Amino acid sequence: MTATHFVRGEGRLYIRVFPHKAITAIPAETRMGKGKGEPEFWAAVVKPGTILYEIAGLPEAAARQCLARIAYKMPFKCRFVARRPSIGG
Repeated sequence: MTATHFVRGEGRLYIRVFPHKAITAIPAETRMGKGKGEPEFWAAVVKPGTILYEIAGLPEAAARQCLARIAYKMPFKCRFVARRPSIGG
């Protein structure tokens, strides 16, 4: 939400992770057996070095400011990676 508010109509925000893994739980005080519990929530397995967000269509200074706001809310350390222009054709 923070990034979409910051970008508004100027640029484009890409979220590179998707929650594929269902985390299930059985209600408390339930007897053993009766199969697997219902999905409680969905989670994404994120390994170190994974790119989480991409921003296009913004100047680098604005993109840094936007991603700094995102990183502030993350429970782990984040860093900004810029794409280098390709050499050759």
